[in-house]
Amino acid sequence: MRIGIPREIKVLEGRVALVPEAAAELVCRGHEVLVEQGAGEASGYSDSAYSDLGIQLCPDAESLYGAAQMVIKVKEPQPAEYPLIRADHRLFCYLHLAAEPQLSQALCDSGVTAIAFETVETADRRLPLLAPMSDIAGRIAAQVGAHLLHRPQGGRGILLGGLPAAERGQVVVIGGGVAGGNAALVAAALGAQVTVFDKDRERLAAMRALGPNVTALYPYASALEQAVVAADLLIGAVLIPGARAPRLVAAETVRQMRPGSIIADIAIDQGGCVETIRPTTWAEPTYLWEGVIHFGVTNMPGAVPRTASQALSAAIIPYALRLAEPDWEAEPALARGLNVRGGQLVHPALL
Repeated sequence: MRIGIPREIKVLEGRVALVPEAAAELVCRGHEVLVEQGAGEASGYSDSAYSDLGIQLCPDAESLYGAAQMVIKVKEPQPAEYPLIRADHRLFCYLHLAAEPQLSQALCDSGVTAIAFETVETADRRLPLLAPMSDIAGRIAAQVGAHLLHRPQGGRGILLGGLPAAERGQVVVIGGGVAGGNAALVAAALGAQVTVFDKDRERLAAMRALGPNVTALYPYASALEQAVVAADLLIGAVLIPGARAPRLVAAETVRQMRPGSIIADIAIDQGGCVETIRPTTWAEPTYLWEGVIHFGVTNMPGAVPRTASQALSAAIIPYALRLAEPDWEAEPALARGLNVRGGQLVHPALL
């Protein structure tokens, strides 16, 4: 099979779907691998790093999509890429279609077979291709939030960990899964007073075990609202695989937060769990609403492309090898990841 790896064109997206060593695994299995020139540069991988391993270079996206039978990329296709997608393509990338009606329609119109990283799901309900980027997004949300709280950034002037004779910052994390757990881990390590809300008792126990400055609670509406209003940093990390994120924080609650407080919503890829959040880019990552700084970057891991590309490649490659086979649907995890086929949305969360 001819497998293409295009250069990502989303704003300030530096990741590449497969690092050279991972792409070479496909070559070793007898596949022809094409990579667009410059695709790995932002991650620190030169074109020669690919060509030296038997991977062919394509001068532009048009030639790559034109030659490829399967396309492996990181982020969802951008509008400029829609015309390049064909019915005979097998597309493998993050899609987040629940929050992208225009993209959903474009993929249906193309007739492509599209498998989304974020909905590839194992029998034990793990999301192996989402997990490594959730690791990174959770950590970035806490780091960025800590920085935005600095007064020069417009924040409240809070050092999250506090100091002797100074209070600790208050961090609220909604969702104790992979992303939320990593956000809580970083915030706790910085010394903040962290409150994590989740419905699952095992997750609550794991969060509480992070340290004595972490409280784990069930998300009763009144308790959640009270905690959000008092938060210096609110991190949204709610996930329903493939579906739009539920709106758990109302605009009226945000309005009661103190000026200079921060909201970082990791769930923004699936629409966000805060009513006042909207997608932003790394070029313009924040905006102000009723005095509260909102951070809604939809590709948080793109800020650390070297780390993210290495982690993502290691997760992708076993599934990419299987997807390149004619009977790929016999792999249950990949079959569950199918989002679009024959002009129709087919994933249950999108119907």
